[in-house]
Amino acid sequence: MVNNAGTSDIPTLMQYNFPVGAQKWLWLAFFASFAVKMPMWPVHTWLPDAHVQAPTAGSVILAGVLLKMGGYGFIRFSLPMFPDASVEFARLIFVLSMVAVVYTSLVALVQHDMKKLIAYSSVAHMAIVTVGLFAFNRQGLEGTMIVMLSHGLVAGALFLCVGIIYDRLHTREIDRYGGLAINMPRYALFFMVFTMASVGLPGTSGFIGEFLSLAGIWQSSTTVTLVCTTGIILGAAYMLYLYRRVVFGEQKHADTAAMPDLDMREFAMVVPLAAVVLWMGVYPESFLAPMRNDIGALEARMAASRWKVANAGGHAQAQLARLSLAPSTKVGEAR
Repeated sequence: MVNNAGTSDIPTLMQYNFPVGAQKWLWLAFFASFAVKMPMWPVHTWLPDAHVQAPTAGSVILAGVLLKMGGYGFIRFSLPMFPDASVEFARLIFVLSMVAVVYTSLVALVQHDMKKLIAYSSVAHMAIVTVGLFAFNRQGLEGTMIVMLSHGLVAGALFLCVGIIYDRLHTREIDRYGGLAINMPRYALFFMVFTMASVGLPGTSGFIGEFLSLAGIWQSSTTVTLVCTTGIILGAAYMLYLYRRVVFGEQKHADTAAMPDLDMREFAMVVPLAAVVLWMGVYPESFLAPMRNDIGALEARMAASRWKVANAGGHAQAQLARLSLAPSTKVGEAR
């Protein structure tokens, strides 16, 4: 990048027009790191194990902050610096994201460890981020930002909820719980709010981001939209399965029935998160307004690149057509 642009200054690089060949190599280099960080399929396998081994605070930071660095990298570097390459490789992103959102949702359905289930759900949600991002339109870009903000809050809150009951029973196995609504009603209420937000219930932050992302990608590909919608439906299946098994049903174990409800410290942790999740779902404009100008500028840059790539493809086809017609023209002239 420095050899081409003569500087490592980020604002300058964002305005510099790299040659298309250099853009492709640089895009792939950045993609290799951002895909692992998000993570995208098939380089996602480190995330479930990392969550299982991490303490509650580590899982909250990992889900709430660190996973967003991959999406931030795409928004800050890949799209504005290498717009032509981003358009060229959009189909690759769509294929990987479609596989991710369905595959990881199916894997989440058979998990017995609560942390692993939420970890696989994170991979599926990050796939929604990438399809919205590479839709290259305002709805997709706005949806991407809201999904990342929402997932940071909701996934972090879900890991907090797992940590709260893990501190009492010292196990994350879903089958060891059940009937917590009886002796932990406040916990059941907040766990429900975060579960519904993860599912994408209207009125929560999860719905706004997913709806905008799907609306954006619908303008580019109905196939990708339908596949991602299938993944969201599967997401509702595994999250509701988790909630039903943990909160409802019979209390089969005496130690589960003896677990106390949220104390004041735990209550103080989950109340602000629930409030922001509901606020974002009811009034998303307060979150979208500060980023609207930047999203508009990125959308304009990507629109110019899409036009450029489309016309370059059309020009190449016209050249091939002229070359294929050239011999017959010469024969006609000879006659």
